[in-house]
Amino acid sequence: MGDAAEGLIDAEARIQERLDEMQPRRKAAGPRQIPDCLRAIESCRLAKAELERQFAATPHEVRRRQIGLAIVELDRRMAEHSVTA
Repeated sequence: MGDAAEGLIDAEARIQERLDEMQPRRKAAGPRQIPDCLRAIESCRLAKAELERQFAATPHEVRRRQIGLAIVELDRRMAEHSVTA
């Protein structure tokens, strides 16, 4: 019975050693871009494309000014997320 228990302890120790070996590799892979930032950038990019389409199709000067300000805000947000990513 003692041999079986020693075998289990050895197996657990080997598993832990293997996990410890794998851990530094994950950290050494380098920083990954944050998925939330990638989603935010893509969302802003798509919104900007739609606003640019509206800007080109809108003859009203006041609305064009509003759309232009929205595009500037989207550019600011994309730049902000690009810095943090």
